[in-house]
Amino acid sequence: MPSQTELLFDLGLEKSIVGVTKFCVHPSEALKTKTIVGGTKDVKYDRIKALQPDIILCNKEENTKEIVETLSEIAPVHVSDIFDLQDALELIQQYGSIFSVEEKATVLVNEILVARDNFQASVKNKTGKKVAYFIWRKPWMVAGKNTFIDFLLKENKFENVIENKRYPVITLSDLQKIPDLDFIFLSSEPYPFQQKHIEEIQSELPSVKIILVDGEYFSWYGSRLKYAYTYFTELQLENGLK
Repeated sequence: MPSQTELLFDLGLEKSIVGVTKFCVHPSEALKTKTIVGGTKDVKYDRIKALQPDIILCNKEENTKEIVETLSEIAPVHVSDIFDLQDALELIQQYGSIFSVEEKATVLVNEILVARDNFQASVKNKTGKKVAYFIWRKPWMVAGKNTFIDFLLKENKFENVIENKRYPVITLSDLQKIPDLDFIFLSSEPYPFQQKHIEEIQSELPSVKIILVDGEYFSWYGSRLKYAYTYFTELQLENGLK
């Protein structure tokens, strides 16, 4: 998984990694030096089996129960399930324990907490703005409640207007019915939204400010969190969100 791969590299475990998904783009050498074992849904079981791993790292949101069960026939499987910052920090500590890098894990956790504390101090007097966070087009899909994205929106003092859980399909007319919608965020992943999509949505919702945001900082839950709060500060300053 992308978040886990970056985390493992940052914990100094590069030499222990034998396989990654095709979405593990950080750090860049991951895709260049490690065997690609498919995607999060299209898993190449034969490749994984040939690598003879000691442990396989999965994520409940990305990998189906069937995938996890099949992988467990190859090697022990660790499944992460992340909803908020506490879950993310616990995962880092778990990896520290599992892979005997406890000190590095603790340092990373403390760095994330310091970055969070600094950010929270900067937004403590901020009034909440209503936001819809888009992750897909055709059909339009958004991040709802009970997601890590929703948690990070709350960290920014944003009110997620989507009441449904997980990732519902919506229409633009659904958003037209929401009073006082302040912002629409178009994520860079998993769908690569661009300026042309701002124009497409703006024609239907002319009074809402639409912003392209870096989806990695709003959805990755590993060591990228160390930089996420700096990104949130810059995002708010650049777009007048404070």
